[in-house]
Amino acid sequence: MVASVPVFPWTDALAGTPATAVLDQALARGRLSHSLLLTGDDLDVLRGAGLALADRLLNPPDTAPERRRSLVSGAHPDCFHLRPAGKSRQIGADATRELIGKVQVSASAGGHKVALLHECDRMNTAAANIFLKTLEEPPAHTTLLMLTTRPHSLLPTIRSRCQLFRFVTPGAATPVDGWPAWLEDYRAWLALLHGGAAKTAPADAMFRLYGLVARFGVLLESATDGLWAAQKKTLPAELTEEEAEAIETGISKGLRDRLFADLERATGEYAREILVTPAAASGARAFVETVRHLEHAAGLLRVNFNDTAALELFLLHTLRAWTRR
Repeated sequence: MVASVPVFPWTDALAGTPATAVLDQALARGRLSHSLLLTGDDLDVLRGAGLALADRLLNPPDTAPERRRSLVSGAHPDCFHLRPAGKSRQIGADATRELIGKVQVSASAGGHKVALLHECDRMNTAAANIFLKTLEEPPAHTTLLMLTTRPHSLLPTIRSRCQLFRFVTPGAATPVDGWPAWLEDYRAWLALLHGGAAKTAPADAMFRLYGLVARFGVLLESATDGLWAAQKKTLPAELTEEEAEAIETGISKGLRDRLFADLERATGEYAREILVTPAAASGARAFVETVRHLEHAAGLLRVNFNDTAALELFLLHTLRAWTRR
């Protein structure tokens, strides 16, 4: 007898949330839309949500244990994936056509098919227009699960044809060893600047600045390598080299964005602590400039500017702002 394959569970971060409750109810009633847009702030959470939902569609509760098929490593013949490829991390027209061809064919192991479009906002214009036609005339017995952290980057016509589910995971810690200590040293550097070191001890302020930059690069690279090594074990064997490269690049960029979000929060929290003091006026303008330069650095990252170069530029601008106060 074939061993029973357990249902892919909702992750701890999602179990019992409004989104999963609505999805489970729609599944039980057989009223789930054929096209779902799964959005949130964390791609790993969205990937887990997509797999959990795909498992419920392809292995419903009444499926005999010996007929259940695992979704791990691409084992299920009716579960298809479309991912960005290459360093540019684009989803092209040819890959989109290939996916559409697969879902147009009858299911192999059961009565249903599922396609997961990872980071669907990475579709180029041609791919998006090709896929739009499939949304307008969806294949029978097929569910399309579109995963993205940037839903507003999709064509409005694509968004309008999908049922939206947002997966919120508040308070999740950024998975980078040594990052809390880095943030503490960054706050200490801001305190140094606020205390006048930009003028009285510029060499010390500059030395600490480049120490932060160097450590940032090491932390990001180490965390990316660790997460990529773990995720590789769960990816299907037929994944192309370009798709694997895009996933690894996506891990790095996702971590980087979370680090800069943490950096923005740390800056804001420190500013709020300082600006309530009687001597706040002298540092108010410098903090305003600091936040503005941080936003500029984040904008550079969105156009693929080098990570550590963007951080270095932000810290140098911050140092200059405190020198002029």
